[in-house]
Amino acid sequence: MPINRLLKDKRTPEEIEVLNKAFHHALNLLGVVDRNDPFCDMVARKVIEVGATGISEPREIAEMAVVRIGLR
Repeated sequence: MPINRLLKDKRTPEEIEVLNKAFHHALNLLGVVDRNDPFCDMVARKVIEVGATGISEPREIAEMAVVRIGLR
């Protein structure tokens, strides 16, 4: 799972869970089936970026990440 690999700073288990849920939701929104696709890394980075803004709702994080990627 790319997002866990990218989470090097100190985050609570709850924050990690929110980001993981947001990551999987974003991949679903984008229709990404192959979780080994290099595109997943970009999605994970955007999810982390949006999550750092203080938003705590996984669906909102995912939707904003997809928008920032430029595919919606």
